[in-house]
Amino acid sequence: MADQKKEKHTISVLVNDEPGALARVIGLFSGRGYNIDSLTVAPVNLTKKHSRIIIVTSGTKMIIEQIIHSLERLIQVKKVIDLTSGNSTSERELALVKVTLKNNKINLLKKTAKKYKAELIFNNSNKYAFEITNSPDNINSFIFELNKIGTIDVSRTGLIAILKN
Repeated sequence: MADQKKEKHTISVLVNDEPGALARVIGLFSGRGYNIDSLTVAPVNLTKKHSRIIIVTSGTKMIIEQIIHSLERLIQVKKVIDLTSGNSTSERELALVKVTLKNNKINLLKKTAKKYKAELIFNNSNKYAFEITNSPDNINSFIFELNKIGTIDVSRTGLIAILKN
């Protein structure tokens, strides 16, 4: 059945910015055994005291519908939108990546950073740190290539997304 296919979904949840709101949203997922692949939260309207939670999760069409309906029933939740609709969403993630070079591969490092439009933050002897903002897939590719060049340490923000229309 086509409906049984698990797909990754990005869900935007506008909530009242109050203590316990995030815990209730997270509790909904853990209480039902749903996994969260990525989670970001930040204030978006200081006047109305609203925050936006962006959740990336996987599930069948039926499970995603259950998640959305359950989120809509939470008192703290103002609006829920499934942002997974093809070209109508713009998604980005930020990563900071530190590389300790093996065998003086500085030219390959510079070429890779240029290819992915990563910005050098600092270099300290054989350690280089880059900032990259892009889609999660491009960041994964950048990290994969840097793993061939040296030992890496990565810090990522998690996905953020917004509707284009």
